[in-house]
Amino acid sequence: MTVAAQLRARATDDRPGLWRVEDDGTAAPGHPPAPTTAWTWREVVQECAVRAAWMTSVAATGRTASESCERVRPPQPSEPSDTRPLHVGVLLDNVPELVFLLGGAALSGSVIVALNTTRSAAELAGDAARADCDLLVTEPGHLDLAEGLREHAADAAAEGGTAAGITVLDAESTDYRERLAPYTGAPLPDTDAIADETLLMLIFTSGTSGRPRAVRVTHRKVTVPGEHLAGRLLTGDDAVYCPMPLFHSGAVMAAYAPALAAGARLVVRRRFSASGLLPDVRRHGCTYLHYVGKALSYVLGTPERADDRDNPLRVAFGNEAAPLEQEAFAERFGCVVVDAYGSTETAISLSPDPFGPPGALGTLPDGVKVLDPRTGEECPPARLDDAGRVLNADEAVGELVNTGDLGLFDGYYNEDAADRLRDGMFWSGDHVYADENGHVFFVGRSLDRLRVDGENFGSVQVERALATAPGVQRIAVYGVPDAASGDQVMAAVVGDFDPEAFGAYLRSRADLSSKWMPRYVRVTTELPATASNKILKRRLAETGWRTRDPVWWRPGREPAYRRLTPEDATRLREEFERRGRLHLLADRSEAHEGTDR
Repeated sequence: MTVAAQLRARATDDRPGLWRVEDDGTAAPGHPPAPTTAWTWREVVQECAVRAAWMTSVAATGRTASESCERVRPPQPSEPSDTRPLHVGVLLDNVPELVFLLGGAALSGSVIVALNTTRSAAELAGDAARADCDLLVTEPGHLDLAEGLREHAADAAAEGGTAAGITVLDAESTDYRERLAPYTGAPLPDTDAIADETLLMLIFTSGTSGRPRAVRVTHRKVTVPGEHLAGRLLTGDDAVYCPMPLFHSGAVMAAYAPALAAGARLVVRRRFSASGLLPDVRRHGCTYLHYVGKALSYVLGTPERADDRDNPLRVAFGNEAAPLEQEAFAERFGCVVVDAYGSTETAISLSPDPFGPPGALGTLPDGVKVLDPRTGEECPPARLDDAGRVLNADEAVGELVNTGDLGLFDGYYNEDAADRLRDGMFWSGDHVYADENGHVFFVGRSLDRLRVDGENFGSVQVERALATAPGVQRIAVYGVPDAASGDQVMAAVVGDFDPEAFGAYLRSRADLSSKWMPRYVRVTTELPATASNKILKRRLAETGWRTRDPVWWRPGREPAYRRLTPEDATRLREEFERRGRLHLLADRSEAHEGTDR
């Protein structure tokens, strides 16, 4: 099955296919949006056919659709222009045009390059260069960013790929409409040459632990999860709410793909809004919600109402929500929360077991094991005490590895995957442990591993223990350097931080190792995050305790916290210098927010 075949199957489907949420709230509750913001599946496919014909013309002629004789992109020695498919960069919010372009690429054999609207122009220029973008479609709100991308393209080209001379098109302009006009009414193209392994998109990893890499997204990478989720959770009468960005793999594979496979209505919102989620769900009759990262936490932070459960939502599907957030969201809004494990690479997928222990990602499927990254040996099951703490963490915690095959991973574009592929196995970079029944628990990613006084553990384990601390609304735990060796635990907290109540809470938790207690607590109004609501811990770690935000710390072993003063910071810096570890406190924080310490 290909996305092209799925679109062809919807070509005569007159059921609602695509709705655009109006952010101004003008649509009355219980009523559909205005006709100009709604399309049947038949109309969606017609719009996709127009884009497919336009893309085919651009690829064939090497010119813009208006025949302006402007060369889109010089041919590459390794990929001649007559064989490499057209690469169309999209710098768009969740708007219908992005859905139409994705369908156009699927029908024409072209490739959509999904660019992250939250990155800087210089970063995007590098992304576009590595992804070999031929042209870029954007919208008025991102035109300045797109023009900045073009200005940086010459520098990015020196790093590989070619972005110089990229054509920027405004999807809401008269010029863009005129480029598409000749293809109005275009028939569905012949798609026999498009196969499961045909490249459809390039989607960049979130970049939470380094520079984003372009993952090759083939047709099968979209249809397999789409068919699976549609078969489990959807019918053609459902409505899929998609507030997460479609430049991220989660929204494509867990919102767009199942809606297309089931023939369900896809409801897109330009950008996620915590306060707008419930009104949108009610207004548009949404029965399925896709979320990523901290989205559920943000919604739970909105004021509760007595009628919160009065809504059509049946299931929320996503990943990386904390167990307590999953339970709270399900209870408050009267739905089922299914939090699965996956990544942009999709080499490993886990589905939660409804009868499994709280917090488990699911059970280990055939071929997926927990291996020691140093020895390659399989880790033994975790032994837990009565409080749920892992007694043998040093031997039980390992990396999640697909030892059988590569799943749906088809590699990165213009980059090798040597750090992920070893001995024919896919190493996820995610650290987990499994209990004696094979239930898997997430510990953290490679950069989330901490070592304090010789004890190894993951930041996620600490976050779970601190999630219910007094006044804590949101929390991120990460490692910062210790003056002597290893790490110290630091937490960034959004909420009303009371140091005495926090210390008392730490003393009361039997499941909290003394080495897990944060040495530093940063109190802030917001946590830096990607557009898909994943916390950028590397940015927090780079800043450490050298920030203008209030920082509380415990100088001794007991959980007794006091404000970190400039004098404290000076003494800490001197201690790092005395031990020859001052290089670990390089003033990278100034690049993000400055320092007054």
